[in-house]
Amino acid sequence: MERTETVPMLSVAGGGVLVATGVVAYVITDFASVTALIPAVFGVILALAGIVGLRTDRERESVYATAVVAVVGALGSTRGVPDKISLLRGEPVETPVAAVSQGVMLGVCVVLVVAAVWYVVKE
Repeated sequence: MERTETVPMLSVAGGGVLVATGVVAYVITDFASVTALIPAVFGVILALAGIVGLRTDRERESVYATAVVAVVGALGSTRGVPDKISLLRGEPVETPVAAVSQGVMLGVCVVLVVAAVWYVVKE
């Protein structure tokens, strides 16, 4: 199969966004909650999966790893959907930083899952 490298590049970029999101959330909360770094952990794993796909002949395995991690991340982030909806309506939420962080993680993970499924179907 011809190498496209689209999903590995998206995985590296999405991983970078999640790392930045996690670190910013951790700093904004005055280092009070280590759970603010959860997006960063997922981001590092996704970025590593993407790098493996870009630098080795294991693109397919990289895409599958990206898909699995992204599905887990998306499912974990759906818990905060009601808070995200409240924020979009301008209503107060208990932890707005967590709601925004989970929203970013959900968005990035859904994009990666769609890209991985597209890759597999195209294969």
